[in-house]
Amino acid sequence: MSSLVKEDLAKRLFGPRRLRLQEFIEVEGSGAERCYLCAAVSKSEEVEICMVKHFRDREEKYEVVEKWFLKDLEMIDGKEADTDNPYFDMHFHKVYSMEAYSCASKYTFARTLSNLNETYLKKDLKIVNFDSTYLNDDSIWSSNNRDCLVLMRICFYASNLLCLSLCPLS
Repeated sequence: MSSLVKEDLAKRLFGPRRLRLQEFIEVEGSGAERCYLCAAVSKSEEVEICMVKHFRDREEKYEVVEKWFLKDLEMIDGKEADTDNPYFDMHFHKVYSMEAYSCASKYTFARTLSNLNETYLKKDLKIVNFDSTYLNDDSIWSSNNRDCLVLMRICFYASNLLCLSLCPLS
């Protein structure tokens, strides 16, 4: 489902504006409307972060309701690194509080902004109150086609526990 939304956003909203959509997450909006937090890159390699409202009338419509630039982002605050919560703050000239659809999508967006910063800006972007194990792309726990490794590791630990539980105590 999300790949269809991403494709539709890229075609209807970002393509005509000559931007390449890198990532989007669903965030809590007001009422019944859907909202997305998007990160896109322009031809001049400027990274734009925007809040997009999704309207459904006779056809799908998207509208940018808020726009920022990555160069202006001072800090991303994940609120609490040791709890599973979808809340985070983005610190620009003022603080914008967000509620992602899930904790995983919050981490995905923070990871995307960190990677875009490394690629295009190389500035000191503060990312606080996130568990670095899940934030870094090189971690075994990151979800970019490495789910199989995670599953293997879990199975390995489970089989070890099973073997240990079947061993008689002397």
